Amino acid sequence: MPAHTSPADLFRHSLRLLLDGDIPGWVALWAEDGVMEFPFAPPGWPGRLDGAEAIAAYMREYPDHIDLHDFTGVRIHQTAVPETIVVEMRGVGRLVKTGKPFDMSYIAVVTVQDGRFASYRDYWNPLVVLEPGADFAGSAR
Repeated sequence: MPAHTSPADLFRHSLRLLLDGDIPGWVALWAEDGVMEFPFAPPGWPGRLDGAEAIAAYMREYPDHIDLHDFTGVRIHQTAVPETIVVEMRGVGRLVKTGKPFDMSYIAVVTVQDGRFASYRDYWNPLVVLEPGADFAGSAR
């Protein structure tokens, strides 16, 4: 994405890539030194990923575990810092292994620099990933 792309437009584009299962395309939106944090990560799950390479490794098998159908209720809030947005949304789909519904609420605090994700704090419900078939992160559970 061009460096002049707004954080909201970059984020919307990233959702389209996730829905298409284009994980390499999604990872390409990250700065090399980008940081992804999961403040509510359950035990055995990573709480922080440093760098695009770590983020790519974490997301590589995502489509094999979760088949995303849609992101609903997407609300993007601008902050006092133009590079930072707060996003509310739900990801819906199904767990590939079990066929059970997947429904996750998210709040994300995202900072973009030079047209790439620099920081992404992902506040999600850890109870959803404790369901059988949702463990795509290679946790130690």
